[in-house]
Amino acid sequence: MPRALSRSEVDDFKQRLCAAAENLILRRGGPDFTMRDLAAEAGCSPMLPYRYFKDKVDIIAAVRAAAFRRFAAELEAPRSAPGDTVAHSRAVGDAYVAFAFAHPHLYRLMFDMAPVERGRYPELDSAIEQARGTMTRHVEDLVRGGFLTGEPEIIGHVFWASLHGLIVLQLAGQLAAEPGFEKLRAATLGALVNGLRSGLPKAPGV
Repeated sequence: MPRALSRSEVDDFKQRLCAAAENLILRRGGPDFTMRDLAAEAGCSPMLPYRYFKDKVDIIAAVRAAAFRRFAAELEAPRSAPGDTVAHSRAVGDAYVAFAFAHPHLYRLMFDMAPVERGRYPELDSAIEQARGTMTRHVEDLVRGGFLTGEPEIIGHVFWASLHGLIVLQLAGQLAAEPGFEKLRAATLGALVNGLRSGLPKAPGV
């Protein structure tokens, strides 16, 4: 009978399996692998991963949760760095872009997959909320400082949708070298900021 593993040993092996899954996703361009593939990548018996995860969906949820937490940490770091509110906001945007281009396989895994039923994976729910918070807090700072006018959550989603669209186009090779990603990003951000300085426009009929 196998000995009972400690909590830290269980967590360590789960992380090992998640790292193996991430490596497979990176090499294959997406979560196109089987549990047997995962076991081979992790260097364990084919049935061992099932002691730690119910199935592949469970593992993908764990990889996504870890990716969202890493993403949130990288976006949160600039807010505690030297500089003013505007500089912090720009740095958050730079961190977002840097993460997406440094880890496109994780970025797609985070944002391209259909939402999972809330409550099914509490750790994933928590990680997503943490990431969304980091995408909104710097906007709250801008509104509080009088740089923008409007509801921070809505403004944050406007910035996110615009930047995400440009990133997806760039990753797909759909943006031409001229004007290129950075010029389009600057033009989009400038247009949004200029419009948001006077507040969000009302919806038609309001």
